[in-house]
Amino acid sequence: NEHARDGAQATDSELVRLQCYEGVDEARALYEWNQAKQILRIQAGNAGSGGDGGDWDKTKDDVFSEEFLLSRPLLTAIRHTEPTVLLIDEIDKADIEIEGLLLSVLSDFAVTLPELGTITATLTPLLLLTSNSTRALSQACLFYTAPIPRFLYRALFPHALLNKY
Repeated sequence: NEHARDGAQATDSELVRLQCYEGVDEARALYEWNQAKQILRIQAGNAGSGGDGGDWDKTKDDVFSEEFLLSRPLLTAIRHTEPTVLLIDEIDKADIEIEGLLLSVLSDFAVTLPELGTITATLTPLLLLTSNSTRALSQACLFYTAPIPRFLYRALFPHALLNKY
C-alpha cells in the first residue's frame, strides 16, 4: 500500500506487511515452528546418543527455542526495537476468525508463545489497516479502522506528500 510505504519512509521506519487473504491463519500471521529443522535436530540428537533417545527434555527445550522460530508479520512488528509501520492489508479478505487473533495481539501489542513466554512490544508500531469493503468487519475491528483526514495525513507524513498531493 502506497500510504504505508510513504508513512514508513517519512517516519524513517521499517514497513512490515501482513497481506490478508481467505485462509490466512495464525501460522501465517504470527509465527510457526520450522518443523523440518526441528526433525533434523531430533534425529541428530538421537544419532549422537547412540539411538537410545538421548536426553529428550534437553532436545525438547532446544527445538522450541529461538533458533527454530519462524517469525511472521505480527510477531516481527512486535519484536522490532526500531520504529515500525505495521500494515494489515485487505483485512476484509481474511476469514472472520482471524479478526479475533488480530484484536488480541493489537490490544496491547503482546503475544504469548507457550514455549517462549510473553513477548511485548518495546516500541508500539504505527498500525495501518486497509479494507476493500468486500465484507463487513466486526464492530471491534472497526475500532481500529478510520479514514485519515487529509490534514492529519499531511501532518503525520509531510515528506511523503511533497510531490504527490
